[in-house]
Amino acid sequence: MPQPPVVHITDCTDPNATARLGVRLAALFGQNPTILPLTGADPERTAALTLLDVLRATQHLGSAGEPVVILVNIAPRDGAWPNGVPFGYFHHGRDLVVTTLGDRVLSLVREHLGITEIHVTDIRTTLEAAAANWADFSRDEIDAIADSQFRSLWYQPLLAKWVHDGRPVPHTPSPISPLNQEDVRVTVIDNFGNCKLDRPATRIAGYAPGGTLRIRDQADGSLHDVQCHRRLTDVPHGVPALTVGSSGFGFAELVIRGGNAAERFGLYEGATVLG
Repeated sequence: MPQPPVVHITDCTDPNATARLGVRLAALFGQNPTILPLTGADPERTAALTLLDVLRATQHLGSAGEPVVILVNIAPRDGAWPNGVPFGYFHHGRDLVVTTLGDRVLSLVREHLGITEIHVTDIRTTLEAAAANWADFSRDEIDAIADSQFRSLWYQPLLAKWVHDGRPVPHTPSPISPLNQEDVRVTVIDNFGNCKLDRPATRIAGYAPGGTLRIRDQADGSLHDVQCHRRLTDVPHGVPALTVGSSGFGFAELVIRGGNAAERFGLYEGATVLG
């Protein structure tokens, strides 16, 4: 039976962590995963758009394609949970997402894909069910995994494998709460310095091809009028512009064709864009 493609979106980004994650996932699924380390200032926001884009990448294949397993580990370090935020899972079509619980990370799949519920798991309960029914774990191993600081290494890959294999993992359904619309912000900065924003261009007040919007320079607070365009090829070289980008469902991007918009305006992931 072919194993599914595995993608891991994580804020554990150092070589030591990603090496361990890659080896453990490869041992469980029989092939090397794609690990997407997020290193920006706002990994929850970046993960939200990346997750939406990864799920959308399985569309328009011309055939059914293979189901994909996606792991997301963006853990809010706010001390609200005894040993970190819980892990849960949901399906989108044939694809499986196993993720840390968090409304910000799941906000875009809720809004644009209609994912309104996640199946939340308890680590110790799941491990004890596995040991009693399908996995060979000693009591010491259960304690070590349940008490681990690196839960996205020791537990999350197991959860992904077991749910993918159809194991009866104990879970509690939990709603994904909608978020209040914030100011328009940068969510991903690509390698060209294009700034992907957090919503479709058509949902930005005042956006219209040929019109202008004001962009705030983060370095000095100055405001600059930039023209709106339908696509990147409509933008003159060297000129800042807002356009419909490649992410999400027509999400807006701030670009400089042939230049670097993030550097020009001092922008970073999570920064407010409009003045």
